[in-house]
Amino acid sequence: MAAGGVPVRAARKNAPPREDVLVAAMATIAERGLEGLTMAGLGREVGMSSGHLLYYFRSKDELLLQTLEWSEAELGSARRALLARRGPVAERLRAYVDLYVPTQARDPHWTLWLEVWNRSQNAGPQERDRQAAIEGAWHRDLVALLAEGISRGEFRPVDAERVATRIRALLDGFSIQLAVGLPTLDRTAILAHVREFLTDTLSPVGR
Repeated sequence: MAAGGVPVRAARKNAPPREDVLVAAMATIAERGLEGLTMAGLGREVGMSSGHLLYYFRSKDELLLQTLEWSEAELGSARRALLARRGPVAERLRAYVDLYVPTQARDPHWTLWLEVWNRSQNAGPQERDRQAAIEGAWHRDLVALLAEGISRGEFRPVDAERVATRIRALLDGFSIQLAVGLPTLDRTAILAHVREFLTDTLSPVGR
């Protein structure tokens, strides 16, 4: 039996596609923030009871993580497309940074990321592995981009793995400031700082 005494088979038949729930969750975060995302409210959006949602997602933590994974899949497609472009590696690296940094304060994707990070303190090993998989995809693509730039002589011969770790730490630090709305730097200033760091770190000696 599903929650609320509804047979499991009927709950499955009447439930909207999983992606519809995730899209609705992301839209709610974009419109009203995380405080506006409740299981009852989301259920009303997609025509399900909160009990049915809990049957499918087990907890709000799982709903948030699955929504993040869905959002990251969308970003992953965009990231792979930009990495596949022809032309200077430096241009693709700038596009990577532009995709990474939130567009504005309370950016819904970053708002979700921060909440999942916060809740990960109490997450189990499987949930942590899923978060690490998201992080790992961004990291591997950046390492590959740096390695290509080095092989083509656009970047100085650095340790791509170590430099990628430092670049992502820089991006995370600036992105968190922007996402939570700290009045220190706007997006334009952040991108300028990152470009300066990349130039100092990667430009071949003598250029």
